[in-house]
Amino acid sequence: MKAIMKVEPGVGNVEVRDIPEPEPGPGQVKLRVRAAGLCGTDLHIYKDEFRSWPPVVLGHEVAGEIVELGEGVQGLKPGMRVTTETYFSYCGKCRYCRAGNVNLCLERRSIGSAVNGGFTSYLITPARNIHELPEDVDFRAGALTEPLACVVHAALTTPTVTPGDVAVIAGPGSIGLLTLQVVKAAGATAVMLGTDADEHRLELARDLGADHVVNVQRSDPASLIGDLTEGGLGADVVYECAGAGAAAQQLLTLVRRRGRYVQIGLFGKPIAWDLDQLVYKELTATGSNASTPSSWLRAIELMRTGKVRTAPLITHSFPVTEWEKGFATFEDRAGVKTIFTPAE
Repeated sequence: MKAIMKVEPGVGNVEVRDIPEPEPGPGQVKLRVRAAGLCGTDLHIYKDEFRSWPPVVLGHEVAGEIVELGEGVQGLKPGMRVTTETYFSYCGKCRYCRAGNVNLCLERRSIGSAVNGGFTSYLITPARNIHELPEDVDFRAGALTEPLACVVHAALTTPTVTPGDVAVIAGPGSIGLLTLQVVKAAGATAVMLGTDADEHRLELARDLGADHVVNVQRSDPASLIGDLTEGGLGADVVYECAGAGAAAQQLLTLVRRRGRYVQIGLFGKPIAWDLDQLVYKELTATGSNASTPSSWLRAIELMRTGKVRTAPLITHSFPVTEWEKGFATFEDRAGVKTIFTPAE
């Protein structure tokens, strides 16, 4: 089967290779991949900015159907439409694992970076990771359960938003547009920030429920945020979803004193950031690393109830053999979300 692989360390070194079809071991499930989302992390792996263990098949946002069960697997059956969590293994013994924070385990290994992922035809994953897709969520939309679970973890597992808050989201990519929907579902007023390159994404943000959208290259959002907030004090919570240093700095000026700053995007490199503002404003600043099992349950429920829609984010689809085109759409910001499908 054909697979998009990081074949060795260093910048680039990604190619399509033919690899054997895998077989499940005890406690594992074999999935026929139907759709796999391209994530910023895959680009960071391409640029050698995120650790990987090559040779490895990329892709960790996956939906498909069960085709085979390994020994001892119960409660699942072939033909089920599913998505899968990403952690292939973790120690289960450290303080983070014992507290349910397996995302922070130092020995965690994930599909798509350490273990073969979903940019291919078949995937092996631990049975404990499987979640059945809601009936009205197709495979393409279901592949975005993973980034939604990451957003749920960032915004809700660590409580950052409450009803009535004014929330500002910088970066109307897929993560930003999912964050928008999550904070709206939590009862916040949502303001989405973007740039000239994001005009089509800002329109989509409006369609997905943003109360206000601002092109920061055309208008200063400060006056709007002042009008929306009590006494003009500033936003209650801000979310950096672009992985852009300029966005991070601007959000520090928009958040109110004793407000909350949440970092979701990855910069891929150190940035200049005015940490004095954490002192002067007494801010609470939090980061978010991937997802936890509980955030997947909440993500599935948000999709099932229609409070979060993932399908509108999908703008491009390519077979894995055309991976360069898919990566280019991400780099060029030509769309929002790109999906890879197996080569026939």
